[in-house]
Amino acid sequence: MSHHYIRFTDVRYTYPNGYEALAGISFLATHGEKVAVLGLNGAGKSTLLLHTNGLLFPTSGEVNVGDVPVTKSTLPIVRQSVGMVFQNPDDQLFMATVEEDVAFGPMNMKLPQAEVERRVSKALAMVGATELRKRPPFTLSGGQKRAVAIATVLAMEPSILVMDEPTSDLDRRARRDLIDLVKGFDHTCLIATHDLDMALEVCPRAILIRDGIIAADGPTEEIVGLEF
Repeated sequence: MSHHYIRFTDVRYTYPNGYEALAGISFLATHGEKVAVLGLNGAGKSTLLLHTNGLLFPTSGEVNVGDVPVTKSTLPIVRQSVGMVFQNPDDQLFMATVEEDVAFGPMNMKLPQAEVERRVSKALAMVGATELRKRPPFTLSGGQKRAVAIATVLAMEPSILVMDEPTSDLDRRARRDLIDLVKGFDHTCLIATHDLDMALEVCPRAILIRDGIIAADGPTEEIVGLEF
């Protein structure tokens, strides 16, 4: 069973206020693909991403992670496979120290303490945040918070990495480090972004969302030339 691909099949989602944010989304991201999700604010990008690990469930249609449909009963399996970095890092940081935040996911996986420690050290090193280990998250800058939020996901060693506006709040060096990190991630990536230069460098393929539907899907250099 592969957990490295993600499939949307005619996914529709209507918010409780009646707004239809997704109006029939279908696509397949295969093992190792890096796919940018592009579009204006309000197009449905974040709503789409929230469906990848069961933070939202379709009003109709289906989302699959590998052979597993994303349902309430499969969430433990899905969330071990899909690591999501939220647009606002404060949504992911809630423990007293950085290392506790990064350890939270592996500890909930019931891993041995030595393995938790290995994953925490490795994830913090990958995002260049080792020196932040003992810091309370609320004392960090916006860029530091984003780096730590990414580390919390990397510590889970996901098969699929989902990121919502990952370069926002980052200075030039941190942005460069993030791009290099994502380029080195061997598995599937789905990245919603307004950073078209990053999309061009990292993602060979892009999906353009407009009014809750896929308006275009193809090579990124072609998609970024379209009027959003």
